[in-house]
Amino acid sequence: MAGSLTGCGPANPPSETATSPVAAPRWVSPEDDYGPLFAAVQTGGIFPDSKTFVDCAPRQPLPQILSAYESQRAQPGFDLKKFVDEHFAVPTSRSSTYQSRAGNPPEQHLNALWAVLTRPPDSVGGATSLIPLPKSYVVPGGRFREVYYWDSYFTMLGLQAANRPELIRSMVDNFAYLIDTLGFIPNGNRAYYLSRSQPPFFASMVELLAQTSGDSAYTRYLPALQKEYDFWMNGAEGLSPGQAAKHVVRLPSGALLNRYYDARTTPRPEAYKEDLATVAEARRAANGPFDSAAVYRHLRSGAESGWDYSSRWLADGQRLATIHTTDILPVDLNCLLLQLETTLAKAYQAAGQTQASQAKQAAAEARQQAIDQVFWQPGPGFYFDYDWVAAKPTAVYSLAGAYPLYFGAASSAQAQAVAKQLETKFLQPGGLATTLNNTGQQWDAPNGWAPLQWLAIAGLRRYNLHPLAAEIRKRWVTNNVRVYQNTGKMVEKYNVYDLTLLAGGGEYDLQDGFGWTNGVLLRLLTEKQPIMPERK
Repeated sequence: MAGSLTGCGPANPPSETATSPVAAPRWVSPEDDYGPLFAAVQTGGIFPDSKTFVDCAPRQPLPQILSAYESQRAQPGFDLKKFVDEHFAVPTSRSSTYQSRAGNPPEQHLNALWAVLTRPPDSVGGATSLIPLPKSYVVPGGRFREVYYWDSYFTMLGLQAANRPELIRSMVDNFAYLIDTLGFIPNGNRAYYLSRSQPPFFASMVELLAQTSGDSAYTRYLPALQKEYDFWMNGAEGLSPGQAAKHVVRLPSGALLNRYYDARTTPRPEAYKEDLATVAEARRAANGPFDSAAVYRHLRSGAESGWDYSSRWLADGQRLATIHTTDILPVDLNCLLLQLETTLAKAYQAAGQTQASQAKQAAAEARQQAIDQVFWQPGPGFYFDYDWVAAKPTAVYSLAGAYPLYFGAASSAQAQAVAKQLETKFLQPGGLATTLNNTGQQWDAPNGWAPLQWLAIAGLRRYNLHPLAAEIRKRWVTNNVRVYQNTGKMVEKYNVYDLTLLAGGGEYDLQDGFGWTNGVLLRLLTEKQPIMPERK
């Protein structure tokens, strides 16, 4: 059972926000602990959202619940929903019930939301799937009742604007704790996320702290930065050209790059029935032997990317059943690892370890060269993901192509070419589209997402491409404020094509809260430079 070595939980549902953290025990996902009850609930339509059950808290010790289920499920008139209601406490969402006072300016609403979305240190030993954290943290909101890895960096941008350095430090300390305890930062602090991570923004978080605390941030988090790197590069040593191991791929050229890769090959517990349906569709479409484990891994690895899901990962560009995530070398992931290598070089230099610093700098230079050779396409003047199995770039234009600008991996000429594509292909009335494809997946058109707007805006500014950055900023801020004025909410994603509609697509309803929207919007609203008027 999650949170227990024995599988036994307390008689009453535990609090997820107590204040006495202790080192975490062995955490087990509910899919591995609940036996036949798990599949019955997740396929039985008990909850509209598959994530609800894996976040529930058992009201009695788990062996007692499972024994009751075994003895009752074959009885005439057995009601599974009633059984679940009797034996599990359903989680609630604070942000979904929060309403702003009518007429409050956006900045006031955003600053009020910090209290709604902040959680105090967790207790340990409870029966939920929550992995306790020793310090306070901010959750995204809605169905996302735990901390999320890459979301948190963009939330921290808002905390910085709100002058909340202590909360930023607490969150970075929590991530360092997870690295030290688990060996990596999971997707979120839930037991069912322990097979995967998310886009590795930890180095960027340390850089954010270093802006105010100087080199002490690098030396303080050096061990965690190195462990983070070891996780992503595990299997690289001795890897032959044309081979892959976990997150690492060595191309025939010898270039060493990374991919997203989940360690398991089963349905995601938090999207169980959805994954079963996708694999069933893929099986029907197969024209020969079918490997369900491979499809499950592709789905899970797509979730590790944070872009769950997008045409970036789809072989036919349209149907989720054609997902092949682990075949793709993503440009954004490799820019993040370039940043990690560069940050490690700084950290080792600050610690007086010159040889280690030089080694990481050499790794960064090799990756920079590979980014130019593998991802940059001079014809269209844009960065594309690379299908290492097919040995060719993908044809998907996505905002992942803005990452090289944000992390300084582009030349001036490359940045100008990317800017042209952003302006002519991606820019819409409400901001930048995520991709140019409308597939029904949430990380495709017509949706726009706060983190990608920020990466593009800040990346353009880095190369002094200020007019386009200002235009994107103006359109995105106006879109956010419009929805807030109409609904009283900040939401997870936005329709950037049709400003009369809310965003949609994906596996769950539009969520409010919302951590990274709040962080990016507050950062943009509190900047000294004004929002520029539309260019003529």
